[in-house]
Amino acid sequence: MAEPKIGLALGSGGARGLAHIGVLKVLERENIPISMIAGSSIGSLVAAFYASGQNIDTMVRVSQKFKRKYFIDFTIPKLGFIAGNRIKEFIRVFTYQKRIEDLNLPLAIIATDLHTGEKVIFRTGDVAEAVRASISIPGIFIPETYQGRLLVDGGVSDRVPVSVVKEMGADLVIAVDVAGLKKNAEIITIYDVILQSIDIMQVELAEARALQSDIYIRPPVEKYSSYAFSDIDELILKGEEATEKVIPKIKQMIGMWEESYE
Repeated sequence: MAEPKIGLALGSGGARGLAHIGVLKVLERENIPISMIAGSSIGSLVAAFYASGQNIDTMVRVSQKFKRKYFIDFTIPKLGFIAGNRIKEFIRVFTYQKRIEDLNLPLAIIATDLHTGEKVIFRTGDVAEAVRASISIPGIFIPETYQGRLLVDGGVSDRVPVSVVKEMGADLVIAVDVAGLKKNAEIITIYDVILQSIDIMQVELAEARALQSDIYIRPPVEKYSSYAFSDIDELILKGEEATEKVIPKIKQMIGMWEESYE
């Protein structure tokens, strides 16, 4: 019996993206086979870990021990406050220094060309460089220089890369949107200003992504900070709970697809 190729699109959202781990946990538990995966920003980080062969339990443990101070290397601000070299090495270690084309799953990582505004899709090359580019929040991280291009956060050009997963050959697309606007948020630092502004700009794009995907998962993570890596267990749980609700629909769609190709 023919089986559909299921593609997973993991969206941007800063620290809220740890909910992606909960999504993957439930999909694995329910034996929903993922054939390909694409990610923007934090979604690219989770996608790269998963595609490189990291198991869910390890990803949970790493996220629980993640402390920003260990991975942030401040620099004299010009194009950004954070150099990003520490986080790049962290990514390199946990993706086994692999290239994208050598991963266990087909992977696409989304970044944005700051000069042209174009969406840049990495399907080959060094995983750590691609993810470092994809997580480069404008104004916070120094943009990643790659082949003469100045690259910033993938969420700027494609917050939830549904179209990319379709281009990779997916028959069914599961989209996971972890962005959200925390209304009346406390604005104290420049990080609050930048990230709240990005959330405001992106919140209107949610409906379009929902219509483009076959399954749209949006964990209720708006109340959590997008840059304070706390409440990690809660974020993962939110991802689990939101995915559990759509498992019957996912299985139904798989069944309908298989029947149509008998």
